Amino acid sequence: MFFKKKKKELPTRPLGIYVHIPFCVKKCGYCDFLSAPGTPEEEERYITALCKEIRDMGQYTSDYLVKTIYFGGGTPSVLETPLTEKVMETIRQTFTLDENAEITIEVNPGTITREKLYKYKEFGFNRLSMGIQSADDAELKKIGRIHTFKETVDGFNIAREVGFNNISVDVISALPGQTESSYANTLNEIVKLGPDHISSYSLILEEGTPFYEKYAENGPFKDEIPGEETDRKMYAYTKEFLKSKGYERYEISNYAKPGFESRHNSSYWTGTEYLGFGLGASSLFTNARYHNVENMEEYITKALAGEDTRADIERLVEAEQMEEYMILGLRMMKGISKEAFKARFGKPIEVVYGDKLAKLKRDGLITNEGDTVALTDLGIDVSNRVFVEFVPDEFVRR
Repeated sequence: MFFKKKKKELPTRPLGIYVHIPFCVKKCGYCDFLSAPGTPEEEERYITALCKEIRDMGQYTSDYLVKTIYFGGGTPSVLETPLTEKVMETIRQTFTLDENAEITIEVNPGTITREKLYKYKEFGFNRLSMGIQSADDAELKKIGRIHTFKETVDGFNIAREVGFNNISVDVISALPGQTESSYANTLNEIVKLGPDHISSYSLILEEGTPFYEKYAENGPFKDEIPGEETDRKMYAYTKEFLKSKGYERYEISNYAKPGFESRHNSSYWTGTEYLGFGLGASSLFTNARYHNVENMEEYITKALAGEDTRADIERLVEAEQMEEYMILGLRMMKGISKEAFKARFGKPIEVVYGDKLAKLKRDGLITNEGDTVALTDLGIDVSNRVFVEFVPDEFVRR
């Protein structure tokens, strides 16, 4: 008598993986991320340390199924492809991957080639995120981007020819010298390319960046930054224009054709656990939030020695878990399911937040109908005012 071999059951706990590649050709003036140009030797050492960190984490994740992987930066596409392949192979050897996992790599149009894109497909990447930012070459030059819009068009078309059928692009509004007309032209030119997903963010002047020194309130060129009213008009135009072209807003700053919503980013907003690997990368794992050390040499030394690379480890109490669930969940247009909240925390959402929900509804900032709590259009416009309502009082006082 013969028996069928029992199929090994896959783990069921969903997990996202973020891989930080901190290298770029040149740091943009507005960027406050952990990124900088690197030598081939530095990149090699970093990737070796990164792979060691990934392997060492495998012993804690046997119950997890990786649903999404995201290579961010920096500019991951500056790496030579053997280094990218080494990281992907390490991930495959260490974790159990869902056969339909979404695997994204960020690319700069000035650093991609047909050969690289073919290799990315070969390594298992099935989604590209292109940092376009603007279709105006003068704006691109002013913000320090290394590519022209023609290089964007060429790179996008090559990616389609290679077989990438899921491409996201990033654009930035309220750039120095940008007008409503030039921003509208950027959106129009990008839509002509036919990306599947578009992220549109307003420029934020972060302290410590060259842009903050030049364009912030006391900066010598502050008048070049579009005013708040212009920025709001750009924001409103983005929603209406992209909707007319078949892109639905599913999160405050993100738009997609049906079925092309970013699964990786959505996992952040719905509270899925994720592991961040690499310099300064953040994680949310087993109800603890932490990020890796931010000094390159310290990170490499600790990772290669098998030492703990984490910093600022915070064990989230239930109040903080509920706070994050509400704040992140409300970023999405579909809002929060009351049933899902109860399933996760064991109590109805009205018991925890009833008074706050009633107040926000009276103010016209949320809808609270049936199973769903969601932001209204006004609530989206003043979302920070909504989010602060869900921060526990004891943490507001800290």
